[in-house]
Amino acid sequence: MKTVILAEKPSQARSYVEAFQNSTKKQGYYAVSDPVLPNETFITYGFGHLVELATPETYDKKYKQWDLSNLPILPEKYKFIVPKDKKAQFKIVSDLLKEADQIIVATDSDREGENIAWSIMTKAQIDLKSKDIKRLWINSLEKETILHGFKNLKNGWEFYPAYQEAQTRIISDWLIGTNGSPLYTLELQKAGLQGVYSIGRVQTPTLYLVYKRDLEIKNFKPEPYLELNAEIDANSQKFVAKLDPYKRFLDESQLITFMSAKSLEKGLQGGLIKDIQKSHKKTASPRLFSLSSLQSEINKRYHASASDTLQAVQNLYEAKMLTYPRTDCNFITEQEFNYLKENLNGYLSFVSNNISLNNLEPNKRYVNSEKVQEHHAIIVTKTVPSKEEISKFTPLEQRIYNLVLRTTLAMFADPYEYEETIILTEVGSAIFKASGNVPKNNGWKNLFSEYKTEEKEETSTLPDLEINQAVQVNLKTDQKETNPPVPYTEGTLITAMKTAGKTIDDEEAQKILKDTEGIGTEATRANVLEVLKKRGYLVTEKNKLHVSQQGTTLCKAVELEPLLTSAEMTAKWEKALKQISNKKRTQENFLEQIKKFILKLIADVPNEVAQSDVLSNQIKAQIDSQNKEEVEAQITDCPKCKTGKIVDKGTFYGCTNYKADEPCKFTLPKKWSNKSLPKTAIKDLITSGQTKEIKGFKSKAGKSFSAKLQLSDNKLSFVFTDKKKK
Repeated sequence: MKTVILAEKPSQARSYVEAFQNSTKKQGYYAVSDPVLPNETFITYGFGHLVELATPETYDKKYKQWDLSNLPILPEKYKFIVPKDKKAQFKIVSDLLKEADQIIVATDSDREGENIAWSIMTKAQIDLKSKDIKRLWINSLEKETILHGFKNLKNGWEFYPAYQEAQTRIISDWLIGTNGSPLYTLELQKAGLQGVYSIGRVQTPTLYLVYKRDLEIKNFKPEPYLELNAEIDANSQKFVAKLDPYKRFLDESQLITFMSAKSLEKGLQGGLIKDIQKSHKKTASPRLFSLSSLQSEINKRYHASASDTLQAVQNLYEAKMLTYPRTDCNFITEQEFNYLKENLNGYLSFVSNNISLNNLEPNKRYVNSEKVQEHHAIIVTKTVPSKEEISKFTPLEQRIYNLVLRTTLAMFADPYEYEETIILTEVGSAIFKASGNVPKNNGWKNLFSEYKTEEKEETSTLPDLEINQAVQVNLKTDQKETNPPVPYTEGTLITAMKTAGKTIDDEEAQKILKDTEGIGTEATRANVLEVLKKRGYLVTEKNKLHVSQQGTTLCKAVELEPLLTSAEMTAKWEKALKQISNKKRTQENFLEQIKKFILKLIADVPNEVAQSDVLSNQIKAQIDSQNKEEVEAQITDCPKCKTGKIVDKGTFYGCTNYKADEPCKFTLPKKWSNKSLPKTAIKDLITSGQTKEIKGFKSKAGKSFSAKLQLSDNKLSFVFTDKKKK
């Protein structure tokens, strides 16, 4: 029997190979042998996606040029192709699969992994029903886990619906992008805008979440209010108390009326300690990490992007340091708990503080098999690296490993314990409340005490008083203003995507598992943010996300279509897609809904864009801004065509007529001999033919030198003041 193991990429294949006793490297695959494998076994691999959805022009050449008359684009049958640079590897994989009696799908253990594997098998046109298809399903790339996985293979056909879901997701995104992007772009170009406007099933509602938050901040009007607080002096020990129940006053007259009714006056007066409540409280350690909660926490602590965090966690997974990263679960099973318990002493070598890990029995806050469906939470593996090994990783990877390690260990530590004291002071007929916490046992918090970025909890110690004790009270009025909403960060936006924009805190977000009606998936959210940033719709300022002017125009254009902008509606689509995996919905049913939506867009959008005064004003503002930017970016007149202006083209300096009907091809490089050329030098070259002396050029031998540059017959050359290159 010939067995072929299909891995997702070369690095994953190498991890499998390293777990087996014998291997021989071939072109595009390995021959392997091990007691856990059948006699004739080979491992081959993709480069991620070997098979992709074809572009529109593959169906008809007319689609290469965007034209409203070509919409809608709704193929009866979808075409999948192998990119040119992957055809050689695809042939190797395809030939091996055709010869195989048994195929073991060993791509990443998720929907995308199923999509990659089944897309390859389907494109190879093999008789899948004639093959014995198995599935390797593991949570780490450690040798022991890999071998255990190959001893306990699952039925591959059980995962086929996950492939159908992933494929449906890709096709639906393709349909909306292929129709929506040209539709909005061409309509906005009619209105005078330049550029391409990209539409996406997930990216557009995500952008709109940030747009709405920006609007809330922009339109926010602070409202002044007054607070009445008491500074209490008991035996020369002072503390501050707030009105209980808490109340804000809109103006001075409202405050005076309240104080009169409660027999209060500003300034010094007598008071009485009415009640003292002391209670012993405990706080459990943070929940274990899902990918989104880890991305959110790393962004909060270190301002790393969601994409960078995902890549770093993936690298640690492939290095066998962390478990599978693309998980939306915050729980582990007793199996993981037991191996963690066995390795506690090894893990503690990374923690400099003396930590007591006394909780050696599973706690349902962290250990719950019923909550683990596909993958458990991100935790450290059985492999305990040395500090020298960890030091070879990037700073971000080291930070992530340390945070996951400490969060994992924290569930074994004691809870944080403190004594909460509440003092109620009666002044007139009003009550003022003060509270303070006194730590009794730092417990799990000791694991995080070395983190300078950790937000320190404010604690206040109250004096030791007695009920009915007389005190002096100084009533003060504080003038304050309401605060605007807080801008999104990548971390808080990831959480908002997971909860479809619902406002919940991190602790609540971590409780949400499979039944979450969020937008995107754990695996795709980071990429959605990267796409929005690369297209210039989202900009980051000091870790805060804002929508650019171009993004604002797009949002104003699409906001009349709730299905495009509504996070709640997109979340329902996500839920419908998951139903395909559960065999409660068909691919055809879902795609039919998407097609109806596209037809509605094509019928409604032209009128919406043409008739919206709000959008018209935004377009005018953007055109004015673009014109201003273009004028400011102009360096000087083009010496060749005389009508254009020389501007920064990104990778070179060129003429504004570069893409005109009669293009002007005049260009100058941005870099010359390893020296970036400033705009002043470009202006000097064009206007006088020569620059001033410029420092920092480098010769082929790597030596630095200074020289002038001259432009003659559209060619650059050096001019040395001493006739020698220094």
